[in-house]
Amino acid sequence: MLGQLSVSDIYLQNENNGVHTGDGSVDINGKPVLKQKTGNWKACSFILGTCYFTPLIGATLADAYWGRYWTIFVFSTIYFIGMCTLTLSASIPVLKPPECTGSLCPPATPAQYGIFYFGLYLIALGTGGIKPCVSSFGADQFDDTDPMERVKKGSFFNWFYFSINIGSLVSSSLMVYVQDKAGWGLGFGIPALFMGVAIATFFSGTPLYRFQRPAGSPVTRMCQVMVASFRKRNLKVPQDSSLLHETQEKHSAIDGTWRPAHGNELKCLDKAAIKSEAEIKSGDFTDPWRLCTVTQVEELKILIRMFPIWATGIVFFAVQAQMSTIFVEQGMLMDRKIGSFNIPPASMTSVDVISVIFWVPVYDMIIVPVARKFTGRERGFSDLQRMGIGLFISMLSMTAAALLEIKRLQLVKELGLVDDAGAVPLSIFWQIPQYTLIGTAEIFTAIGQIEFFYEQSPDSMRSLCSALGLLTTSLGDYLSSFILSTVTYFTTTGGKTGWIPDNLNMGHLDYLFWLLAGLSFFNLLIYTVSAMRYKEKKTP
Repeated sequence: MLGQLSVSDIYLQNENNGVHTGDGSVDINGKPVLKQKTGNWKACSFILGTCYFTPLIGATLADAYWGRYWTIFVFSTIYFIGMCTLTLSASIPVLKPPECTGSLCPPATPAQYGIFYFGLYLIALGTGGIKPCVSSFGADQFDDTDPMERVKKGSFFNWFYFSINIGSLVSSSLMVYVQDKAGWGLGFGIPALFMGVAIATFFSGTPLYRFQRPAGSPVTRMCQVMVASFRKRNLKVPQDSSLLHETQEKHSAIDGTWRPAHGNELKCLDKAAIKSEAEIKSGDFTDPWRLCTVTQVEELKILIRMFPIWATGIVFFAVQAQMSTIFVEQGMLMDRKIGSFNIPPASMTSVDVISVIFWVPVYDMIIVPVARKFTGRERGFSDLQRMGIGLFISMLSMTAAALLEIKRLQLVKELGLVDDAGAVPLSIFWQIPQYTLIGTAEIFTAIGQIEFFYEQSPDSMRSLCSALGLLTTSLGDYLSSFILSTVTYFTTTGGKTGWIPDNLNMGHLDYLFWLLAGLSFFNLLIYTVSAMRYKEKKTP
């Protein structure tokens, strides 16, 4: 729809000069795109930032002002409007470019572009409000003070992730088929319809829901602690923590939340809760930029303690990102035939989804009860143990990929395909182990992370901490891009072919997989140390 040249014309240009892409890609003006200056991870970084940074907006609104229920409802409606906009842009003749006539494809008008991108940005904004709140709001429905409900809450996180992957499987199979056979109008229209049904279903359950009240801006409270502790940096923290400023009730000064127990670490922040002589004499304890409650101080301490655990998740998602990038490149040079049908290498990512769908019920119904007998824990493993197991399994996935690539390169040399860039007679199904291992790792680390950020975050910051958890996915993609760029730069110096050349038969993709396996190993070591030193959140 965007191009003035046919795909075949662009392909021929690519064959002739190697400057443009060979898949028919065009720029926003409908012209052939320069291969070196467009696309790739530098383009994906903007798309991903849209998807995984906007949750910080929704999370802040949920924790500070609206609560999770109204945030989900409002942003789901925004998402629905975005889907309807895309449906209209692909269905109504005046909103979409004219059909191509032969090799001539008229470009879209500015108004048509505007409608299309308006719909996309509404979807991105809607996603930002939904992602950090749905899992937290679901977990809010279980009472932490009831042992039976605590166990059920652990199962909720498993089945929540299960449902996400069911949706992913349907969208990547059935909806792709509909879009291909019936067009984009119906391809967008069906999800829009289901989104409308989902909103109505969500709203119909309102009488059954349990609600947590918003507690004001968590960002403001953290800033107040830092400012107040700096202002009182010369004061000495009393040995008796009861002398620090706090309400005497079981609940904190922040309405609707439990008061966290005081910790002895990061005492420099405790200075924010010291009552100065001037404040004691005046009896005025109302300026939060000069005097904070212990609850506020402990909230910031909790986030700081969580940071090393959070950071190790970035490496995990950098490894996971290889599924849609390097794994696909590897699969393109393997035997993809089943009879007369060629398996698209990118479709192998469905193995990961199927693996998750398989392992969730196995984990919830078999692994947890068995583990509970040995550990005595309600949920079988602690959140930290669960994530650590996943980090180890993700390292194994890179090891499996490296071993497969060694075998593939061995066949390349034996068959004289080094300069040919041809596929080797090694079935693409040999990639199943590495995809399956990543899916298995998700069951432990990805779900464990969702649970960890909900359970260990301050009560008043659960949406925000869930958003920070989602942020590791985006940062993992950025880290993956950085690793690939750095490896390419250093391995091609001096005119060398490098590890990841255009013709992978001439490269050493196995070295990259070993590098990622090694990075995963060191990340696991850092995680283990951090987990052993981590002090879980407690309430008095």
